[in-house]
Amino acid sequence: MKKFLKIFGIFVLICTLAGIGGAVWLYHWASQDLPGFKNITDYKPPLVTTVYAKDDKVLGYFYKEKRFLVTLDQMSPWIPKAFLAAEDASFYEHDGVDLTAIVRAFKANLMAGRTKQGGSTITQQIIKRLLLTSERSYKRKLKEAILAFRLENYLTKEEILTIYLNHIFLGQHSYGVEAASRTYFAKHAKDLTIAEAAMIAGLPQAPSRYNPYQSPELARQRQEYVLGQMRNLGWITDEQYQAALVESVALKSMDDPSWQVGAYYLEEVRRWLVDQFGEDEVYNGGLTVTTPCDLTHQAAAEKALRRGLIDSAKRRGWTGPIGHFTPADEPAVLAEGPQTTDNILEKDQLLKAFVTKVAQDRAFVHFGKFQGEIPLKAMWWVREPDPKKSHEDVADPTDARKVLKKGDVVWVTVAQAPKKEEGTWILDLEREPQVEGALVSVKPDTGEVVALVGGYSFARSQFNRATQARRQPGSAFKPIVYSAAIDNGFTAASIVLDAPIVYANDAEGKLWRPENFEGTFDGPTLLRTALVQSKNLCTIRIAQKIGIRTIIDRAKAMGLESDFPADLSVSLGSAVVTPINLCEAYTTFPRGGSYIKPRTVLSVKSAWGDELYASKPETVDAISPQTAYIMATLMKQVVQNGTGWRAKILGRPVAGKTGTSNLEQDAWFMGYAPYLLTGVYVGFDELTPMGKWETGSRAASPIWVDYRKQVENDYPYEDFTQPPGIVMVKVDGKTGKLASPSSAEEFFLPFKVGSEPTETSRPYGDNGEAPASDDDLFKQTF
Repeated sequence: MKKFLKIFGIFVLICTLAGIGGAVWLYHWASQDLPGFKNITDYKPPLVTTVYAKDDKVLGYFYKEKRFLVTLDQMSPWIPKAFLAAEDASFYEHDGVDLTAIVRAFKANLMAGRTKQGGSTITQQIIKRLLLTSERSYKRKLKEAILAFRLENYLTKEEILTIYLNHIFLGQHSYGVEAASRTYFAKHAKDLTIAEAAMIAGLPQAPSRYNPYQSPELARQRQEYVLGQMRNLGWITDEQYQAALVESVALKSMDDPSWQVGAYYLEEVRRWLVDQFGEDEVYNGGLTVTTPCDLTHQAAAEKALRRGLIDSAKRRGWTGPIGHFTPADEPAVLAEGPQTTDNILEKDQLLKAFVTKVAQDRAFVHFGKFQGEIPLKAMWWVREPDPKKSHEDVADPTDARKVLKKGDVVWVTVAQAPKKEEGTWILDLEREPQVEGALVSVKPDTGEVVALVGGYSFARSQFNRATQARRQPGSAFKPIVYSAAIDNGFTAASIVLDAPIVYANDAEGKLWRPENFEGTFDGPTLLRTALVQSKNLCTIRIAQKIGIRTIIDRAKAMGLESDFPADLSVSLGSAVVTPINLCEAYTTFPRGGSYIKPRTVLSVKSAWGDELYASKPETVDAISPQTAYIMATLMKQVVQNGTGWRAKILGRPVAGKTGTSNLEQDAWFMGYAPYLLTGVYVGFDELTPMGKWETGSRAASPIWVDYRKQVENDYPYEDFTQPPGIVMVKVDGKTGKLASPSSAEEFFLPFKVGSEPTETSRPYGDNGEAPASDDDLFKQTF
């Protein structure tokens, strides 16, 4: 017996040692190529970068995985309870591995004859998702268990749970509970109810199968399971369980504003971020970016530019319908129309309409689910082109049947909504513009860009004309020339000759005959009037007097970036610039002499709140406060008496300058008040003439006015502050001398102290002297 016991003991010892050895061997076998787990502790998952506009409104998102990082205290307390109930009820009791769950899964898999069920804890799921593959094998499970045990001894339970709830994929391109809350309930994670938390917690097992949008019944069954687990565990009461069961869960996705209002602005921010931080950080880093974009300004700017470009296109005449279809094609055409259910359509939004019938005085159409009519008067612009006449001089159409026919597909906009829901909409006939444009609006005091639009449609073209298009500013460059003149011997009352001039280019054997836009000239002209009426010939003579180098140096001193031609054409705006750069230069005038760099990004923070970038206003002194004030005063007169007259409608002190390049290829209006500067550009992307009358005054300034009318009341009434060293003097409009009682035209003009006129204009009959003749004035001109 003793011998037997001795043999048995030796056998048990051998088995024990073999078991221990086997376990050690198994451990070493499974852990041979284990990845390091400590990088999990520095958890940096792919996160959404959020770009904010003014007042914490979201301008847009950048991401590869839609995930927003939130901590446990930033989510509803029901979320962790629901997930633990569904996935790992003993989470706070085990050390990373739940042996009971493993045994249960082993039995299920043995009976099935294959790997059917897992017993993974939440910690193991993190290991699998972040470190291992999704392969189903016992070796991988051993690796998973070893790493889970190690992780549990390195992180707290709360840290592990936070990682899990932020990393888990929950369907609909949503990663983590915050993204899922926004996707399924249009809420933040902190606002979820028990019922909503339970529905999200049911997703990890099979996100597609239990997706409530695609399979509401299966999602409901899974939700009931999670709620039952929560009740059985005592984490909710019977009353809470019953209330959650009967709660009506409304599925709704939080709106994604990306690439809608402010698409060009958002793209400019994206390009800047990628340049500064790299693409990977922008799309995965979860950055928080603040911008000065004001969405009210942005929406008004986009609407104004769209309307202005449509109007410009219409002035070039009718190009016919965009298509013609049979009645059988009508459903497909109407499917492209508005499908809104609230009977609200935005004005100035181009809509496709299917012509169903045409009478002499109107056309009847369907668009989307709506019915409308286009009155004959809405076709006024559909005129036969006549090269010998301006568009306005051609007679309006008198019969709608000569314009449209049944089956035509045309562009329309809403002119008048029906009084009844099922009524007929009154529409305007439109054409989609090919002409493009840009608008930039900057606060001169801070450089903050409150609105930036780079084209008619971001969906049609992502080329940002506000920041990337380099075009000739034409006469919008003249204030820079005239500011240099004020500092080099000229005053607002200097007499400049407006007369024909010819230049010979001996090197090329060519003659240059610059002209005024109107093709006329007025002889001796006040510098003030030359700017107000945008006289090219006067400007060239000023450039001759002060020198081309002086003009180029002034342009660079005001921040303009261009390859300036070293000839007189530079004074007429032949050097190409971007709209935002021209706005930068123009800030010199309302700022009193220094320009400020436009800012589209104010700050950038990491996902953890660390500040990575903070912008500060960057200003550069360019001209004297006195010169800036003189130019602002003269440009106010451009608005009151010159080519910028449309801006008078604001009823405020506004300064501005129009610009039109050769052959009307580019049209500009630069306008500003002390509190806001806005620049508008219009032109084809190819260097193509827009038409004889598509000038800065006609094509660009209406867009400026349309935008500013929508935002001007955001600011108090404010005029430009007169600096020391300026004296205001009333001068004669013909001679530039002090005005006399007999002066036919007078101007109240600013002068630097000591440069103001001292001689009074001679009245007719005074001491027998005749009024100054043109010959006398020619002798005074530059």
